[in-house]
Amino acid sequence: MTRALTMVRHWLIAAGLAAVVGGAAAQEVKLLPVDEGVSDPSWTSFKAHLLDALARRDQKFVLGIVDARIRNTLGPDGSAEFRKLWQPHAADSPLWVELPKLLFLGGVFVKRERGANEFCAPYVRFKWPDDAPADASGAIIVADALMKARPSAAAETLQTLSHDLVKVLNWEVADDDRENKQQWVSIQTKAGTGFVPEEQIRSPLEHRACFARRGASWRMTGLEVGE
Repeated sequence: MTRALTMVRHWLIAAGLAAVVGGAAAQEVKLLPVDEGVSDPSWTSFKAHLLDALARRDQKFVLGIVDARIRNTLGPDGSAEFRKLWQPHAADSPLWVELPKLLFLGGVFVKRERGANEFCAPYVRFKWPDDAPADASGAIIVADALMKARPSAAAETLQTLSHDLVKVLNWEVADDDRENKQQWVSIQTKAGTGFVPEEQIRSPLEHRACFARRGASWRMTGLEVGE
């Protein structure tokens, strides 16, 4: 794991009980998936090429679409720092796994104070509801997520969640079976405390990627975290 992902995960654990956005008292609020990119054929085409390059771990293609002033958050902006953080020269760089996850979730067009519109994924940060419960810090990103009584697929199911906002108690919980590599997230809902697989929940503070159209092509202008 690179310095980028390690720092983000530790920060989320430390901030896990803090409110991300002020909101209403505890209630059931959902964040349905959004993908505004389907309305732009040029983005759809570029995304397909990018996903193919990521699947092939094509370092040349990926570095070729990184903007020279890309926003990095955990270090100075720029492509040189991007290389240090993500180490795209390595076959096991988390970039090859993390970036496709963001793109598959879908995103939205964002108007920056300065500069052109950007397409940013995933949607979670940008569509976080104004009426979100004050203690909500994670969004279930799938339909029919099973909240388990213990961090184990074999445990009793306490509740089924679909795109719900929930309170996160711990972002990193190992499976009851130490031989199982599945990671879980401890959450609290009206039904009580339980666990969902880490790939089924996302914080609005986790990594997001932004892209801007430059003429006939697209450039990645940000791969950042935080508010």
